Amino acid sequence: MATKEKKERKKGGDTQEAPKEHAGMGLPVVAPRLKVYYEQTIRPRLQQQFGLSNVHEIPKLTKIVLNVGVGEAVKQPKILDSIVVELELIAGQRPVRTRAKKSISNFGLRQGQEIGASVTLRGARMWEFLDRFIAITIPRIRDFRGLGTRSFDGRGNYSVGLKEQVIFPEINYDQVDQVHGLDLTFVTSTNRDDQAFALLRELGMPFRGDDKPIVPLPHEMIS
Repeated sequence: MATKEKKERKKGGDTQEAPKEHAGMGLPVVAPRLKVYYEQTIRPRLQQQFGLSNVHEIPKLTKIVLNVGVGEAVKQPKILDSIVVELELIAGQRPVRTRAKKSISNFGLRQGQEIGASVTLRGARMWEFLDRFIAITIPRIRDFRGLGTRSFDGRGNYSVGLKEQVIFPEINYDQVDQVHGLDLTFVTSTNRDDQAFALLRELGMPFRGDDKPIVPLPHEMIS
């Protein structure tokens, strides 16, 4: 019976319709709007603000790193599986599992054991994530009063910790097994905190006004 059906299919040919072309096929990919705004508006402002004659010295955002550490994963490895799924939804990119670099007997931790997950965003995904983070995610933080300015590392990078992953609209609260935090690190091309602060502020990061302002180090002021 199966042989007969195969012969009939060969006689009739392939009856499946070819996939229809959508309206956007063949058109160039549109650049992220925040990237366009940076190139057309922010770059000239930063160049004028810091008196940079070389365009390659103008600070820019190079990558965003999302990291989740899970201490409970030592005893409950399945918790990490759900965190990896959630992190992929948030970032739009598959994360990697981080492993312990050394064993700690007091915590029952073995070297090489999976204890977290992280994902690094670059290019278009980085710009699109930052756009969503500023416009949608940050306003969903409860009792939000602005981002602190004390989390720069002295090398032009900024980190912020979030207490709940449910503030991201990609996460369905009803399907969350456990509420956890995550850390975001914004890596820039400059090694000066004042330039990185100006860059992120121009991009729309809502910093608090009552924190101590970022000032260059003495050797940076001389140069």
